[in-house]
Amino acid sequence: MHNLLLPSLQKQVEQLVNQFNLIDTNRQQLLLSMTNYIQSKINQQQAIQLNFICTHNSRRSHISQLWAQAAAHYYQIPNVFCFSGGTEATAFNPRAVLAMQNAGFAIEASNKTNNPIYDVKFANNAMALQVFSKKYDDAVNPVNSFAAVMTCSHADENCPFIPGAEKRFALTYDDPKAFDDTPLEKEKYKERVEQIGREILFIFSNIKK
Repeated sequence: MHNLLLPSLQKQVEQLVNQFNLIDTNRQQLLLSMTNYIQSKINQQQAIQLNFICTHNSRRSHISQLWAQAAAHYYQIPNVFCFSGGTEATAFNPRAVLAMQNAGFAIEASNKTNNPIYDVKFANNAMALQVFSKKYDDAVNPVNSFAAVMTCSHADENCPFIPGAEKRFALTYDDPKAFDDTPLEKEKYKERVEQIGREILFIFSNIKK
C-alpha cells in the first residue's frame, strides 16, 4: 500500500519507480547502505533524521530533502524527518525550485528576501515543509542522532567531520549549476531532479515495515 501524493507528483513517482533498473549495481549498494541505516532505526523504534548537505544548500541538498520526505510518505514510513544545510547559506535556487515544481511538488515563497522561505507540499494529507538555505548546523536542524548525507563531493571533502552525526553517507551528484544560462539548463535540472528522485525512492522502497 502507498499513500497518495499530489496528482502530478504521483505520476512522476510512478514513472521513476519503474526506472530502478537504470541504477547501476555499485550505486544500488550505496543506496542500500542508507536503506539499512533507516531500517535499523525503524527496528529500534527510533526517529529517522536525515540531514542532506551540500556546499551552498541551494540545489542538490534541497532536492534530496524534499524527495526523501515525499518518499517516506509514499511508502508509509513513519517518524522520518528530513533536513538540509550547507557549509554556507545562500538561497534555494529558483532554477531548482522550478525543476521541483515541474516534477509535481507545490512550492510557494512565503516571503520575498534574498533567501526566501518556501512552503512545499507533496501530498494533500501531509503538512507542508518550510525550506530555506541555511548552514548544516542551523538551529532548525538536528544536533545529534542523525545521518549526514553529503550530496556534493566538495562538501564531502571539505567537511570531514559533521558534529552530532551518528552516520555519514557520500551520496554525491553532479551540480546542474554547470548548465545555468545555457540551452541545456532546463534539461539538466530535470535530469538531476529525476536521478535524485529515482535513487531516494529506491532507498525507501527496500524498507520492510
